[in-house]
Amino acid sequence: MKADPAEQRRLLELAAEDVALTQLAHRRRTLPEEKAVEAAAEAERSFAVEVVRAETQVRDLDREQTRLEADVETVRQREDRDQRLIDSGSVSVKDITGLQHELESLKRRQGDLEDQVLELMERRETADATLQAARDGQQQAAADLERATQLRDDALADIADGTGRHEAARTALAGQVTAPLLSLYDRVRTQTGTTGAALLQQRQCQGCRLELFGKELAAVRAADPAEVVRCENCGRILVRTAESGL
Repeated sequence: MKADPAEQRRLLELAAEDVALTQLAHRRRTLPEEKAVEAAAEAERSFAVEVVRAETQVRDLDREQTRLEADVETVRQREDRDQRLIDSGSVSVKDITGLQHELESLKRRQGDLEDQVLELMERRETADATLQAARDGQQQAAADLERATQLRDDALADIADGTGRHEAARTALAGQVTAPLLSLYDRVRTQTGTTGAALLQQRQCQGCRLELFGKELAAVRAADPAEVVRCENCGRILVRTAESGL
């Protein structure tokens, strides 16, 4: 295949656009801002679980405290009733003795219950602190997620803008290359996964970074400037310039 040397040199500009597009695609696939969003979202989910767990513990403690306080009130009412009976003088000495024993038992029971209530109140303070910490963490995680999402969206917008610009530039350059040469370039680009042409600089292919020797170098030296030559190693179109060292 033959092509005007100026047209072949234009392939280097096309390759530069393809490199830029490849880098942008790689950046999109490995976007660190995306990982930051995932980490922040996971943190928010974890704190949400902690909030639910802490709220459940607080509710359980409240129910237990309510039950204990009701038991305390029942004991107090029983104490009041027994004391009124003793004070009324309407019961026998034997019954008074029994009531007094019961009052002593009730007072011990009341003391035990009140101690349990105090212990529950202390546990409730700890549970409240745990719940508040979880809520604070969730709020902070939500704020971190919002910031991370904004940074991710900004990065994606930047990538989209760059991709659009380089695609437009590539389309314009491709329109300046004849169909056969462009078809060859695109076929090689698909094979390499990056570019279809590379500069031959100081006898080195800038695509695979290997230097030309022997028969390959001699063939390139002898080739007509309009001949489209390719690297035997990577298959890219070798674009010859004054820097080629031939």
